[in-house]
Amino acid sequence: MTAGSTTTLLRPVEEADLPAALAAALDGGAPVAPLPTAPVERTRALRALRLEEPADPDAAVVVLSSGSTGEPKAVVLSAAAIRAGAEATHARLGGPGHWLLPLPRHYVAGLMVLARAHLAGTSVVPLARDLADLPGLSLPAGRRYLSVVPTQLVRALERPDLVDALACLDAVLVGGGATDPALLALARAAGVPCVTTYGMSETCGGCVYDGVPLDGVDVRVAPEDGRVSVAGPVLFSGYRGRPDLTAETLVDGRLRTADRARWDTSGPVPRLQVLGRTDDVVVSGGLNVDLAAVEARARSWAPCTTADVAVVGVPHRHWGVEVVAVTDAAPHEDLALAALQAWVRAELPPYAAPRRLVVLDRLPRTSSGKVDRRRLQTDLTDPEDER
Repeated sequence: MTAGSTTTLLRPVEEADLPAALAAALDGGAPVAPLPTAPVERTRALRALRLEEPADPDAAVVVLSSGSTGEPKAVVLSAAAIRAGAEATHARLGGPGHWLLPLPRHYVAGLMVLARAHLAGTSVVPLARDLADLPGLSLPAGRRYLSVVPTQLVRALERPDLVDALACLDAVLVGGGATDPALLALARAAGVPCVTTYGMSETCGGCVYDGVPLDGVDVRVAPEDGRVSVAGPVLFSGYRGRPDLTAETLVDGRLRTADRARWDTSGPVPRLQVLGRTDDVVVSGGLNVDLAAVEARARSWAPCTTADVAVVGVPHRHWGVEVVAVTDAAPHEDLALAALQAWVRAELPPYAAPRRLVVLDRLPRTSSGKVDRRRLQTDLTDPEDER
């Protein structure tokens, strides 16, 4: 470091201050690190962000993404990548517009809503998570867009006034997890202009809309295992403080995802159909949940310390994937779902807590003696929830 030079550090930012801080970062100011509000998440985030270390050279934002180890990854996004994602989105949707925001701002989906509006010179209208205030809002003139996760869309369709309000928008982006085709069909039949999105923190959010990559985005599906890889100007710069993980994930300029997919060529345009993940991280309600981390925590819960425990993800029409804990623990007054959820939430993010607790006489096992997770998933899936 030369004499008189200064070290640039990440600026930790609360959600309320993020719009102004993000705008400044995109315009060349100090790089920002949005902070979660939940105490457990914040503690884990601060470990990953390494705020005491110099910022990565091209960082505009470092956003958190949960990984297969359960610990969040600090994803470095450049201003150029964020701009490319925002411009490609508006080009695909028909032009810049005002954005409605019912999502957390510290995750990439909410962050990109703020970025798109700032870069286009349009406004952001905050919404309640359940969208309940949408029908009564006076919205700006011009094109208007909304970004939601499937769970929010499911609940909105139960209210006719919300359906009418959604139908007045120019596009409703639905991402953060698999969306039930029946749900999409129902919403579209009611006039809601749904656009499915596929992407992740490492691609500045959605980079494939309705199965078609955004302009400039190159998506490939490996013929041997269906693994998805992505290249293009929307890619992240790397994982903060993790050159090993960066080298493993960014190979020859391509992002190797943990997703499996195939190309649906039945129509005039090939469309990406995501089939699932190659690891044990599932997306429930739009958020990544590490089943292994949840299971490890559940095993230390008092009623289960001497019992077998498995945590699996099963298809669910509302959540995309429902996290289910299964045990053969003996009957106990504390063996209740609410108690297990409180135990898990004391160490892991609130959304990681199982939504169902099932007690069996014995867990099914494979011939090698391992818990048969595939059998559990099959047995626990309601046929109406299968996609």
